Amino acid sequence: MSDALWIIVIAVLTGLVNAWLGVFLVLRRQAMLGDAISHSVLFGLVAAFLLSGSRETLPMFAGALAAGLLTAWLSSVLERRGGVSADASMGVVFTTLFALGVILISSQAGQIDLDQECVLYGEIAFAPLDVISMGGMDLGPRAFWSLLAVAAPTLALILIALPRLQALSFDARHAAALGLNIGLWHFLLMALTALSAVASFDAVGAILVVAMLVLPALSAWRMARGLGGMLVWASVYAVLASLSGYAFAVWLDVSISASIGVAGGILLLITLLFLGPQAMLRSPPRPADDAVASSLSDLSG
Repeated sequence: MSDALWIIVIAVLTGLVNAWLGVFLVLRRQAMLGDAISHSVLFGLVAAFLLSGSRETLPMFAGALAAGLLTAWLSSVLERRGGVSADASMGVVFTTLFALGVILISSQAGQIDLDQECVLYGEIAFAPLDVISMGGMDLGPRAFWSLLAVAAPTLALILIALPRLQALSFDARHAAALGLNIGLWHFLLMALTALSAVASFDAVGAILVVAMLVLPALSAWRMARGLGGMLVWASVYAVLASLSGYAFAVWLDVSISASIGVAGGILLLITLLFLGPQAMLRSPPRPADDAVASSLSDLSG
């Protein structure tokens, strides 16, 4: 498979897995959690290197994942026990951990060969160069297999537990009254979000992970009326953003990751202005239509 095709496959897979999880984050008003996790992984990477003395994939991935889960847990604790709003708690946690990561890099500059800008910005064009080989056979880019290892359990969980996830997303109190273990399902979603962020930032960079988490989900929210429809529309928007972003990048000779983020933003803007039942530029109903709608509502009541 050519490098260009691998880049497209990795971009689409990144978009899909983040869009699926982004739907639940948007519905639960935790859209910025992905941004918080993607920044705090810098602290996890540095801590893992200092503890293991190695830049091998396994310890670095474990450190980044631990930092992501720590971010989600601390944010939840501050919100529930500290009386801090959700957005403020995430802001406090991720800025603190990110700042700690920068301090560790600065203080251990002679020992750490790690550039925080590489972690933040990433470049998907380099993903096909880091391949996995087994028995002399090239199995493909490491980023592809990392993302696939996250996408498969994420999709399986969504398909198997869609009613439970729907109850958790729309009315957590009612779900708890029905006997649903809110804490367990919240942890599963946070763990998958952390895994997705860690697997994605290597390909698209930490800053753009939040774009893949939020933009397709917000676009889907304007187009669909139910959770199933949102998941389908989010997938469509993620694929469109990945393909159009790659095309823009090749045409303009600019960053592929940044182009995908911009494409996702343009698609959201188009959706807000022209598409969906709540389109901002859609012609408002005429007074006569309002009267008819009101009469039908009275009759149905």
